Amino acid sequence: MQAYRWHRYFSRLWMGAVFLFFYLPLLFLVVFSFNSTRQDSEFTGFSLRWYQALGQDTRLVEGFLLSFNVALLSATLATILATMAAYALIRFGAFKGRSLFNAMLSSPLVMPEVIIGLSLLLLFVAMERGLGWPERGATTIVLGHALLGMAYATVVIQSRLKEMDRSIEEAALDLGCRPYQVFFLVTLPNISQALVAAWLLTFTLSFDDVVISEFLSGPGVTTLPQVIFSYARRGVNPSIYAAATLLMAVVSLAVVLYGVHTARQMRRENFRPLD
Repeated sequence: MQAYRWHRYFSRLWMGAVFLFFYLPLLFLVVFSFNSTRQDSEFTGFSLRWYQALGQDTRLVEGFLLSFNVALLSATLATILATMAAYALIRFGAFKGRSLFNAMLSSPLVMPEVIIGLSLLLLFVAMERGLGWPERGATTIVLGHALLGMAYATVVIQSRLKEMDRSIEEAALDLGCRPYQVFFLVTLPNISQALVAAWLLTFTLSFDDVVISEFLSGPGVTTLPQVIFSYARRGVNPSIYAAATLLMAVVSLAVVLYGVHTARQMRRENFRPLD
């Protein structure tokens, strides 16, 4: 009994240390975003001056807008492509080239982003010289982020398709639905939560990416992570703390709202009255 109490106490202590290790730096960042001076080692007083300066920093504002638009496009494109890829792998069985196709989908998960960014840069430069498209900028960043996000989204959607009961699709076919009707009216609604999760995951990956954006961005095209990284290399800028604090607040709010929505939906399904 005493050994069990010690094990439980040690587990809680270890979990608390892990959470402290991960979230204490974020707490310091939030606190110093309200510091009245540029010092990052001593809190001299509460002030909102850095949040006011954030609104006047055109580079940060333009970088945020660009990152948001790029993340929207790349997440949508990655989710669409990942849905088709996962559907082909799960529903089409063993087809010729399946192993190679699956390996190509999974390779971005284990390949360093430096290699991915460099290879995409060489590809887009060759395409621009030969075809005149695409010009380095927002378009190439969207394509690069979509490539990376598709690998992650495929894993999420593929796992949901494996768990889905295929008898529902077969019943729809027996009732006269055509294959494309089954896909849009039966399959997609049943995997909608996985699609949302995959979209949110790829959106976050795109919005947070620095390495691929550095390789694929062009003159005058700088995402928010690139701007923050360039500011951090030149020294302390509390406006970065303010921007990061606002991003954390928005992300935390979105996660809480999604969690509340999911919990309510599950509660409704569990307590749904029987006919």
